[in-house]
Parts: sequence; structure tokens; C-alpha cells
Amino acid sequence: MAGHSKWANIKHKKAATDAKRGKIWTRLIKEITVAARMGGGDIASNPRLRLAVEKAADANMPKENVQRAITRGTGGLDGANYEEVRYEGYGINGAAILVDCMTDNRVRTVAEVRHAFSKFGGNMGSEGSVAFMFQHCGQFFFAPGTSEDALMEAALEAGAQDVIADEEGGFEVLCAVPDFAQLKDSLQAAGFKPEVAEIVMKPNTEITFSGDDAIKMQKLLDALENLDDVQEVYSNVIIEG
Repeated sequence: MAGHSKWANIKHKKAATDAKRGKIWTRLIKEITVAARMGGGDIASNPRLRLAVEKAADANMPKENVQRAITRGTGGLDGANYEEVRYEGYGINGAAILVDCMTDNRVRTVAEVRHAFSKFGGNMGSEGSVAFMFQHCGQFFFAPGTSEDALMEAALEAGAQDVIADEEGGFEVLCAVPDFAQLKDSLQAAGFKPEVAEIVMKPNTEITFSGDDAIKMQKLLDALENLDDVQEVYSNVIIEG
């Protein structure tokens, strides 16, 4: 089935990531630390930790930084005790936004998130106000030019839930969270390297913004993503232009 083109959004996010490498390392260190604390330091038996370590490798983070974060998470080193917290809210024209944070100070974090929402035309919502509009799943994006038949066969055989064709010829593959690591391995073994491979909160339906609304919405999303305690920002908006 066809869907909105997501390639402009993917390219924007990757460019933004590349532009703030140091900040990405900080976020990954938090994620590795918390993943190790919650599921142990063994990558083979901790899928969340494995994904975080793979992201760290993609971001060219030194291995000693990764190991130090794992050791801190499993209690071998002192450091900040981060906790996960999610905030929900509304953007331009009532667009749904989820903001996933890791913080050692909830009071500071909620104040900063609320300020970003209000400064850029959005507002905070209560817990559960928009989360029901998203599903927790594994998500892969494959570039235009990928063989649809071959990808679909490999993905569905390996346990994918859906393969969605993009207007520009790219593909989105979705799976249940527990199946993510195995599906990623199977797809790579079949010769399919994803542009993006993540566990995300995916909106059930999407709305497209263009013109001034798109500019305003992007400013709000950027402001939230630039906060130190924010790990990920999800919305149900596709921004055109």
C-alpha cells in the first residue's frame, strides 16, 4: 500500500543528527546506561542494549565510552541516576506529540519541555492525552530502488507485520518490538541494509503540513529535540517542503 513520502523527513533528521554529534553521544550514553541497568550488560540477552550499542557504533562513539556506560549501568561506576519519563502534548493545529526523556531532575525537565511547547505554539497535555494515537513497534526504512518483491518476501518470512511502499519508491517495514533484533539480522543476511532501523512510537494516522504551518511545526519539534534531557520526539505530522 502507498503512503506519504517520508524521505525528506528522514534526511532532515539525519542531517540534524550529524550536526550535533556530541549531543547524540550524550543521549546514547544515557540510553546505554539505562538499558544496562534494566536488562543487564550482556548485549546478546539484552535487545535494548544491543540496539543502543549499534547506534553508538553508527555514531562513531569510541568503544571505551560505550563500555564505561555499560559498566555504570550495571553498578560498576558512580554517575547520575537517570529515569525515563514521557510527556505528551499538542503542536500546531492540534498535532500529536510525544516527548521521551531521560532525566536526573524531573522538575527541571518538565519545566523545559513545557516552555518549549508554549514558546513555539504548542501546549502540554495530560498523561494519555495523545499516546493512544501511537503504537510501539520496530521500524525500518529502505531507500528507493530496493526490490519490492525480494524485500517483502524476506521481511514477511522473517516475521515482519507489514511492508509499506512509499510514493518515492522507498519502503517501510514494521514489526513487533520483541521481533526487532531477529528481523534486523534476517534482513541484513538477505542483503537489505536499512537507512533507519529503530524501535519507535509510530502514529496510527498521519497529517501533512506545508507552508507556514510546516515551518512552525518544525521549529517546535526542533526546540523539543534540542533540550538536553530529551531522547526522542515523535509526532503524527509529515512536513512537506
